Amino acid sequence: MRTVGIIAEYNPFHNGHAYQIRKAKELTNADYCVVVMSGDFVQRGAPALMDKYLRTECALRNGADLVLELPVCFALSSAETFARGAITLLDRLGIVDAVCFGSECGDINVLRDFAKELLCETPVFKETLAREMREGHTYPQARNTALEASAPHLTAHTTILTSPNNILGIEYCKAILSCDSKIVPYTIKRAGASYHDNSLETTFCSALAIRESLRQAGASDGLAKQIPAVSLKLMEDAYLKSYPVFSDDLSLLIQYSLLSKEDSGFTDYPDIDRELSDRILKFLPKYRDFRSFCDQLKSKNRTYARISRSLLHILLDIRREDIERYRKEDTIFYARMLGFRESASPLLTALKKSAGIPLLSKLADAEKQLAPTGLSMLEKDIYASHVYQGVVRYKFPDDDPLSEINEYKKPIVKI
Repeated sequence: MRTVGIIAEYNPFHNGHAYQIRKAKELTNADYCVVVMSGDFVQRGAPALMDKYLRTECALRNGADLVLELPVCFALSSAETFARGAITLLDRLGIVDAVCFGSECGDINVLRDFAKELLCETPVFKETLAREMREGHTYPQARNTALEASAPHLTAHTTILTSPNNILGIEYCKAILSCDSKIVPYTIKRAGASYHDNSLETTFCSALAIRESLRQAGASDGLAKQIPAVSLKLMEDAYLKSYPVFSDDLSLLIQYSLLSKEDSGFTDYPDIDRELSDRILKFLPKYRDFRSFCDQLKSKNRTYARISRSLLHILLDIRREDIERYRKEDTIFYARMLGFRESASPLLTALKKSAGIPLLSKLADAEKQLAPTGLSMLEKDIYASHVYQGVVRYKFPDDDPLSEINEYKKPIVKI
């Protein structure tokens, strides 16, 4: 039995994602596909457009066999930490032979070469990176310059580092190397629109294009060409009932969270130093909404995504010490199931025998299965989901008097 892993957000699921699942199975000769997916918050520092259960069902109905949740502390992190958490989770399952991801370059050998250089961090690399950061460049800019100085043989390929999927692919390769994992990486050349393209008039549009179209009335006609029919039906049924959710739907929650913690500052949270903490306090009286506040806070060496992730860390109370403790004590402590195909029962049987971490199918059993650190990580996931569900409830009021916000009662998706 061969199994391929995919790391995804499916925010939302579209034709390009269905194509990737099919090609991943073909390329690796896999019998099953395991997806590690971000939950209700995603890596760019935003709430997911739709909840993780709807996205899970879309994935399962388009070829995925098992969907696991990437813990929120990794889902809301830099590309490096995001990749490390996801690859470690796949590795700990004990059954994943390969991981397959999309990239703009489509050349796994080049991505691996970059990964090796970034992992070893020669003295020249470190010195150049530190100098560039002191001069006020963003980390991505400083890293590119440092690579040009330390690995001139890769200079011809440095444009690879300007594309988001290439960067993530390199981080996946780095994580595999640093974990000494036997998982083999494969890449599929990204087809259709670029990551930042917001046009629907392409063979495979970007997830950004779909999100932006859903901000507008009457966008469904264009979406019908970009989303698999079975997923489109699920989305149509849930539209204006449980989604779409956008960053500014969190605006008041973010403001309250900042106001309630302003006396102690914000340096306890990841990626927030004294300078950024002071900047948050300076601009807080002018706060209007989440997105405009991120725009106010971003600077030459701090990107919008980094700022938005930092604000969500504050909202969800994900602290620097939490991340350090998780990393120190083994990174990943459980695999939480969001959904599976019943036809994949041999996969689940093999997983239960081979996994080096507990497979969580019922949250009620977690306390018996997890040590305190793992339980702490899971509690962050549950809290994040409850915050998200609260936003959904407020935006789309439910007339059912018996409905409640309770992650413990959410059933696993089975098809």
